Amino acid sequence: MNPHKPHIIIEGSVQYSLGELKDNQMLYDFDKMLIYLNAKGKLLFGKKFKIFEEDRDIVYKLCNFYIKDEANCKKLNIDINKGILLSGPVGCGKTSLMKLLRHIVPHQKSYEVIPTRNIAFAFNNIGYTIIENYGDKRFYCFDDLGVEPTGRHFGKDCNVMGEIILSRYDLFLSHKIKTHATTNLNAKELEERYGNRVRSRMRQLFNLVAFDKSSRDKRD
Repeated sequence: MNPHKPHIIIEGSVQYSLGELKDNQMLYDFDKMLIYLNAKGKLLFGKKFKIFEEDRDIVYKLCNFYIKDEANCKKLNIDINKGILLSGPVGCGKTSLMKLLRHIVPHQKSYEVIPTRNIAFAFNNIGYTIIENYGDKRFYCFDDLGVEPTGRHFGKDCNVMGEIILSRYDLFLSHKIKTHATTNLNAKELEERYGNRVRSRMRQLFNLVAFDKSSRDKRD
């Protein structure tokens, strides 16, 4: 990746252009971005990967967020300073998209995608240090938020991800550090799972981008 040409990405021997540089300003081309995302998706997830036409609007929203196109994000009601909460039914492709889309901006600081169940299991073994670990300044995408088991350490129950979200909210306020997440749950279910206080913080922490409830399962 050439830092002076962030719109040019090289994968193996193939060069992809995501747009053009004009008067020192990046002008991204969504159709070109889709060509790259389909190609990169096949490299990451296998030859059967493709971005479905029915998901084009979701991908368009996410692309505008990642490239920080303020004008389009404003039209789409997306705040580029917040993170993304990508919601939708099981198997609709949320995790793949969050793993894939970070590659269109290799010049930006990336995030790690971590399954929430792994965090809950780690809490059961290690305890509250885990919550402190995720309250650091690194960037994360918490995958499958809301379906992780309740944490239990030395006989004490803890809503681990709820506590981590509160920590991430403090980081967002103090250091503008974004957090992303994916979830199968709707707003009401998230509130039932984490309580009103955490749900309120989530509204301030995330832009909600939602697949249609009828989105099909794209897994084999």
